[in-house]
Amino acid sequence: MSDTKRWVLIAPPGSTGTSVLLTKATTDAQHNLVGKQAAGKVVMFLFTDNISEDYTNLLNHGVEIIEGPEVKPHGRVLIFADLYGNHYDLIEPNL
Repeated sequence: MSDTKRWVLIAPPGSTGTSVLLTKATTDAQHNLVGKQAAGKVVMFLFTDNISEDYTNLLNHGVEIIEGPEVKPHGRVLIFADLYGNHYDLIEPNL
């Protein structure tokens, strides 16, 4: 395994404070955990102000939609999966 560090920083357009840092697994122990970081639970909750537009964008890019979008008591929600099977909630909260 290469121990070369690699990462991607993801942030909303124009953001000066909110970001997510994704790093590449480099050791055998890390590789064994890829796709299992949240032990089968949702790994992250992401908020949006336009879930319909984001849903269309996810579909257009071939992202696996697990559930939704659905109306829940706290807003509209959809669950999607990354390339490794981790699940994410995308939430457009009720205002």
